[in-house]
Amino acid sequence: MGDEWMIKERIIKKTLVIPGKTVSLKDFGTGWAHYTELKDITKEDLKKAAEELLEENRQALASAQELLWASNIYSVLIVLQGMDTAGKDGTIRHVMSGVNPQGVDVSSFKVPTPEEVDHDFLWRYSIKLPSRGSIGIFNRSYYEDVLVVRVHPEILDRMRLPPGKKNGKFWEERFEDINAFERHLAHNGTLILKFFLHISKEEQKKRLLKRLENVEKHWKFSQSDLAERQYWDSYQDIYEKMLENTSTEYAPWYVIPADFKWVARTLIADIISTKIQALDLHYPEVSDEAMANINRAKTELNGEKK
Repeated sequence: MGDEWMIKERIIKKTLVIPGKTVSLKDFGTGWAHYTELKDITKEDLKKAAEELLEENRQALASAQELLWASNIYSVLIVLQGMDTAGKDGTIRHVMSGVNPQGVDVSSFKVPTPEEVDHDFLWRYSIKLPSRGSIGIFNRSYYEDVLVVRVHPEILDRMRLPPGKKNGKFWEERFEDINAFERHLAHNGTLILKFFLHISKEEQKKRLLKRLENVEKHWKFSQSDLAERQYWDSYQDIYEKMLENTSTEYAPWYVIPADFKWVARTLIADIISTKIQALDLHYPEVSDEAMANINRAKTELNGEKK
């Protein structure tokens, strides 16, 4: 791959969900074969190039994160969504492996607790938001409340919503709430990047079978994985609605082809590092007094006897 950079840029552009445009997931590939830029590249060559680019992007991300931390002006919120086995955990592990763990927090969200149900649906997510200078990763997020809950509307019966709240505009209002929430965060210095890991039904089947055949992966299997697979078509339809209603200029969605893990990780790492670098951050200026102390310290250290 001699033109990796140009190919990568064109593919990233194709993954962006254009705000206000109707979304059909069939227009987004789950693997490299969907992209004309990659159709003539062998799987082995693609993996090798992706691994090399991923390592470059990890180094760039480590530098960007250090600058983010030092400047202490912006925070970064990364949202990962996708069907079971789409690779969210692996993406976090591989993409963020080179950054300082002190500046990264990963949050996963399970069934709401009684305390969480006693608040609005965004509350439990808002208390996990990253502070300035930090990167926060939501492994699943408030989008579950317009995904799983929409596939299984009976969940709403446990949420103690006001009478009449579940009207015909309920989901439209939830999208409005999420957009307003993200707009508020963006206005106050949070860079929001959202990734939908787009996996095919066939690839999910392969990964589920792999879990079942590998004793060391048995702990990751849940019967609910198969139960939710029965709702595959419903989830695809609802994901499309979510993407087209909540991809905005200030909080865009990227539909990442997830059948090939190395491609997914490389694209995500590149987008994150590029977007942080685009903030045009700078290290804090050192005062004259601090500079004088630095020079004295250098003189003292250089003057020590060996």
